[in-house]
Amino acid sequence: MDARSQPALRPVETIVVPDPKHGKVLVLRDTQGITDAHAVIPPVLVAVVARFTGRQTCAEIARETGAELGGEFPVEVVVRLAEELERGLFLEGPAARSARARVEREFADSAVRPASHAGGAYHGEKRALAHYIEQSCLAKANGSAATPAGGARMLGLVAPHIDPWRGAVGYGHAYGALAAAVPTEADTFVLLGTSHAPMREPFALCRKAFDTPLGAVEADVEAIDALAARADGFDPYADQFNHKREHSLEFQVVFLRHVLGDRPFRIVPVLAGLGVHQSTGEDPASDARVVRFVDGLRELVEAGSGRVVVVAGADLAHVGPRFGDAIAYDEARRGALERSDRGSLEHATSLDAGAFWADVARDLDERRVCGLAPIWTLLRAFRGAGGGSGSGASAARVLHYEQTVDADDGSIVSHAAVGFYG
Repeated sequence: MDARSQPALRPVETIVVPDPKHGKVLVLRDTQGITDAHAVIPPVLVAVVARFTGRQTCAEIARETGAELGGEFPVEVVVRLAEELERGLFLEGPAARSARARVEREFADSAVRPASHAGGAYHGEKRALAHYIEQSCLAKANGSAATPAGGARMLGLVAPHIDPWRGAVGYGHAYGALAAAVPTEADTFVLLGTSHAPMREPFALCRKAFDTPLGAVEADVEAIDALAARADGFDPYADQFNHKREHSLEFQVVFLRHVLGDRPFRIVPVLAGLGVHQSTGEDPASDARVVRFVDGLRELVEAGSGRVVVVAGADLAHVGPRFGDAIAYDEARRGALERSDRGSLEHATSLDAGAFWADVARDLDERRVCGLAPIWTLLRAFRGAGGGSGSGASAARVLHYEQTVDADDGSIVSHAAVGFYG
């Protein structure tokens, strides 16, 4: 690496977090699992990292940064930072490609997807985890476990995918309701999750069992293969590696394993990307590849006749300084956010996929709803074009809505539990 090098940051997650020394720092996290390390960038170097796009040399970055900050900026500092990020596998290049190839081979060869976040985002020890789910999640759900009127069966669920420490009550409402109303014959759970790492294709399947501290859950490989056969025009395994560290599905498997106890069941893990459609706002229903795949999902639900339950691990808004906003939301803006979120959820409970997509896409840059793709997919799987006649769920209701507020900077992640019954 020298002054002529053109450093390019890999697609990584960036968040702003409080820091006792600098006030705030930028943290880079790898959602793909190539490295477990985090890179902490102090404020004075954020302008440098923002220019690691592969289009400028280190010398050019130093000149532009100096002009932005109002003085000279040493090119040696830019080069040294680039070298450190390269060693940490945060930059595109031979080191990152070699590490990715090795980790991808290891993941591809494994029959089981490890519990990547056990011991961090939730308890890694079986008894402690079971106690936490019972006492801190389900016991605090305040009645969501009540059986719906008329004995309606739950055929679909939107649950949070925020970490279980912060989302405890939301998970309690979601899975308390599922435990009370899941069909007795249900033995297959289609899991739809947000991919927090970039995807090349609209959906990504995984044929591996998912491990948890409560025991592993097998994959329904026959159902997965049937879905893969409907992926005309794209490779449904091209992004399988994204499953390695993706928490949006892992957390659902943990809660399912607990509430279903010793009951045998299998999962169909699906990551929903739909990145092109989210960037343009275009309804994915206009993409024949997407429609064919989701039609296959709907056929799986129809053929199951109560044996198949669809679960979407999907949060809603991400707002505040941690996510790029200048200031935290005050009470008035929090109220407006809730009204916007609940407006979107009304379209979801109306089983109108098209209206849900349009409503969320309208202010996606502001609300940053990361559950758009999996919730839209769930709605299409039940009701096709939305609002018309279809199979599966015939009614839905919001079980819980919450805004989780960061104690340090006021940033908010909103999430909901929504049950779909039939």
